Amino acid sequence: MTPLAFFEWLADTPWSVDLHESQYAYSILESVHVWTMAVFFGSVVMFDLRLLGWTLRKTPATEVVNRLQPLTIAAFVIMVISGLLLFYAIPLRSYQSIFFRFKMLLLLLAGLNVWFFHSRVYPKVAAWDADGVQPRAARVAGAVSLILWIGIIFSGRMIAYNWFDCDRQPQPGIINFLTSCVPDGAEH
Repeated sequence: MTPLAFFEWLADTPWSVDLHESQYAYSILESVHVWTMAVFFGSVVMFDLRLLGWTLRKTPATEVVNRLQPLTIAAFVIMVISGLLLFYAIPLRSYQSIFFRFKMLLLLLAGLNVWFFHSRVYPKVAAWDADGVQPRAARVAGAVSLILWIGIIFSGRMIAYNWFDCDRQPQPGIINFLTSCVPDGAEH
């Protein structure tokens, strides 16, 4: 089964149809996703700005992490669950959205950035917390995080627009390729 066929099947499942066509469920899920994204992004911004040395300079990075991490993790978990349910409500349209694909790529890069920071930079926090000067790697990780999360939010917002949807043909071949669109008359 191709990915396209799988997402077509998923879109036709009763739960997906019910979720998408529900008078309230989809709107509530979308609201929860946006609210938790705002909380998550707000805490990420606070920490990234601390890494850049632009805010909370007198507060040790470990204290900022200890205070923000529980809220950040809780918001992230709820954001991911609500995002998965939103995807489940419109899987084919999401899968074929160039903005959704870009968002997923940026999420992967953001995850790698978090992994790099927590595995390579943060273990040495005691040394640079005492100095009050963040190492270059910490500043770079903070800047990259800000850029990626701004891109993720922008891409996520753009998913709502149908500029490159498969039903808006003709589209340039590169758009059809990048979105796995199969124009009418072409084979699956």
